[in-house]
Amino acid sequence: MKITEPPRGPEQRKQDLLDRLEHEIDIWVATADREGLPCLVALWFVWDGEHLWLSTRLTNPTGRNLRDGGRARLALGDTRDVVLVDGEVETYTSDEVPETAARAFAARTGWDPRGDSASYGYFRVRPVAVQAWREEHELPRRHLMRDGVWVA
Repeated sequence: MKITEPPRGPEQRKQDLLDRLEHEIDIWVATADREGLPCLVALWFVWDGEHLWLSTRLTNPTGRNLRDGGRARLALGDTRDVVLVDGEVETYTSDEVPETAARAFAARTGWDPRGDSASYGYFRVRPVAVQAWREEHELPRRHLMRDGVWVA
């Protein structure tokens, strides 16, 4: 396959990323347990302009890993349009979650975990590093955020 499009600049890649966070609903969530056993699942998410909010059971491997490890790698896209977000995680029970976050999650996904009979929690992911690229020619300037600060 021949790359015919010029590489996007950092500002355009950041805007494309923010558009995706506003419009997409599923995100890949990669975590690991204390022994390093990886876990990868797709979850619904909501972007509030600063954080990504996820919800899953507190007792399943992903919930335990998010709670105990305090970090995750999130991914959007396919191999030709990649977004990677490394983030720090805070865990909230259904009783502790901020009302605005819970309402936004329910409005976006059509599902309110607080009303589910299972023990669901909420996980607020604060991005600390973000990379985005389309094809190999965008790899040199793929870093859009480092140490929690936008570089673009």
